[in-house]
Amino acid sequence: MEIITAKDEHLLIIKQIAYDTWPATFGEIISMQQIAYMLEWMYDVDALKKQIKESRHVFILAVENGEYFGYASYETNYKNQPKTKIHKIYILPKSQGKGVGRMLMDTVAAAARAQNNYTLTLNVNRQNNAVDFYKRIGFEITGHENIDIGEGFLMEDYILDKKL
Repeated sequence: MEIITAKDEHLLIIKQIAYDTWPATFGEIISMQQIAYMLEWMYDVDALKKQIKESRHVFILAVENGEYFGYASYETNYKNQPKTKIHKIYILPKSQGKGVGRMLMDTVAAAARAQNNYTLTLNVNRQNNAVDFYKRIGFEITGHENIDIGEGFLMEDYILDKKL
């Protein structure tokens, strides 16, 4: 398996992985209406292009023999600080627990170090099972926040950090 940097031709693959993972990830945490709203808001191809071009997000994909298993997006020097923000990381349900998430995280950590960023930071829904994964790989909960995303929906997140 290899980790590649996504290009425009991969955006539909990223969108499909999101649509395949979100119901399993969030189906018992948030409403299906909120899932549909957030997927459209974050994963419309134009929204993905904007994240890359205007917000400096880098998308990476885990791939083997033409099959894609998951993706992550990150931003180095987040808010002009020496830290890297992991904006997204999703692994197809059938590929979870097989090291794909760790490979993506290791790739993000290497990119962070290359930019002299020695802290990784991310937000995760407080009820998401991924909190345990993040703790296992060295992240610590450093705060929490509620983010109003419109249409009456709220993201209720932990903030987690990891020193590199």
